[in-house]
Amino acid sequence: MTETLRIALAQLNPHEGEVERNAARIRAARAEAAAKGADLVVTPELSIAGYPPEDLILKRAFLDACRERIEALAADTADGGPGLIVGGPWLTEGRLYNAAFLLEGGRIATARAKHELPNYGVFDDKRHFVPGPAPGPVVFRGFRLGLMICEDWWFPSVSETLTETGAEILLSINGSPYEAGKQHVRESLAVSRVVETGLPFVFLNQVCGQDELVFEGASFILNADRAPALRMPSFSEAVAVTEWKRSRSHLVCAPHPLPPEETREESIYRAMMLGLADYVNKNRFPGVVLGLSGGIDSALTAAVAVDALGADRVRAVMLPSPYTSQESLDDAADAARLLGIRYDTVPITGAMEAFHQALAPVFANRAPDITEENIQSRARGLILMAMSNKFGDMLLTTGNKSEMSVGYATLYGDMCGGFSVLKDVYKTTVFALSRWRNGHRPVDGRGPGGMVMPERIITKPPSAELKPNQTDQDTLPPYDVLDSILEGLVEDEEGVEALVARGHDRATVLRVWRMLDRAEYKRRQAPPGVKITRRAFGRDRRYPITNGFTGLVS
Repeated sequence: MTETLRIALAQLNPHEGEVERNAARIRAARAEAAAKGADLVVTPELSIAGYPPEDLILKRAFLDACRERIEALAADTADGGPGLIVGGPWLTEGRLYNAAFLLEGGRIATARAKHELPNYGVFDDKRHFVPGPAPGPVVFRGFRLGLMICEDWWFPSVSETLTETGAEILLSINGSPYEAGKQHVRESLAVSRVVETGLPFVFLNQVCGQDELVFEGASFILNADRAPALRMPSFSEAVAVTEWKRSRSHLVCAPHPLPPEETREESIYRAMMLGLADYVNKNRFPGVVLGLSGGIDSALTAAVAVDALGADRVRAVMLPSPYTSQESLDDAADAARLLGIRYDTVPITGAMEAFHQALAPVFANRAPDITEENIQSRARGLILMAMSNKFGDMLLTTGNKSEMSVGYATLYGDMCGGFSVLKDVYKTTVFALSRWRNGHRPVDGRGPGGMVMPERIITKPPSAELKPNQTDQDTLPPYDVLDSILEGLVEDEEGVEALVARGHDRATVLRVWRMLDRAEYKRRQAPPGVKITRRAFGRDRRYPITNGFTGLVS
């Protein structure tokens, strides 16, 4: 019996629902791995379907298509080349499982079903699947592989069962979404599984943007001594061939050189790039258009778009009003020039006057107020959507999480658009990301090196410029205070007393809490955007719009 096994980890980018394309990508990865001498090629969770499939998985025609492609991939293995582990839905005896199939010798040799089904945060596995039995090892060419599917390894019971039934390695295929700082959580948890079982651990993740979610890859291996043997790249596809040898009751992976860790800012920035690129490309938009105001949010959004798509697919529009400062005009033009993107100017003064005249009879004897400010934003939204319709480019919204949290945004105005790059990014993080991008070019970025936005955009006080001498702080607390309170309310579900105990002013906390609560109806109508934090609005945090609860409890 051979004592060496060469396992290829295929960190792939699936296209949700495009099963033929996904099968072709798996075939290409198998061919690449075969050329490098691999015995087995492992692909991520639901690699034939894409994860998460949501209610697409309820369509019988989709299940049949997945099954047909898996059977065709199984037939490929009759060539004597590498075996395959492929993730896919498994309908049997009226029960639907999230499964991993071992394909070997021209057939489906065996399958294992996901045992632990997550039903929290962004996950709805229990809506679609039934849990499989506690799995035993999969035998492949004399090796006993402890095959797990994502959530299975987050709890000790499955890995314990695999160890007790003779597994020589823990091998987990995943669709694990990105969150800032989550990789450290994964690696710490993997150490726990290794310590508990005495077995090496393999974490294989998909890499893609799927609606709001980003999956960053970042697959890794820990040997039984807890030492890292492999770290695969973040935010890009890769096929890594690893060599394993038997050592008593477990396998040992030959170590690979380890890449440097990314900074928090680099990781978040690249997550936004991948989320935007896959959303635009997989939905077949030719490019994007956005309003470039001369402020930091739109400048950062434009930079991410250029890095993700290339300057030739990004179009910026300045939409000045009588309240737009010369600084903003200059800064927007400079940002467009630094990024090398098309830049148009469409004044909204005429539209403002037309709305004023049309509404004068019904607004008679009423003083101007926020209504007139919102008309400006909605005039801009109308023009930008017209350009999107005319040229086919998707409109990007440019608001951040701080603004969306407290409703500092205009429905059918600056909230217009198909996708929001900064939807889950607090304003303080916007500043940090802008400074990072001015000093660094992402490794896979399509944009220029060096400064991509004028320094003044980062340093000047933020303003919506909807009335004379306006700044955001006329309406909102300072952003460092606001973001700290919001993180407590949104991410941690803290109460008022807990936030006051941490040093925040009670009146400010109450004010922010009320703004957060009142803005739920706006957020429900906002476009999707990249999930960055532990609790993004939408899939993660779902509150009722009609909500009479007013108890501010700690």
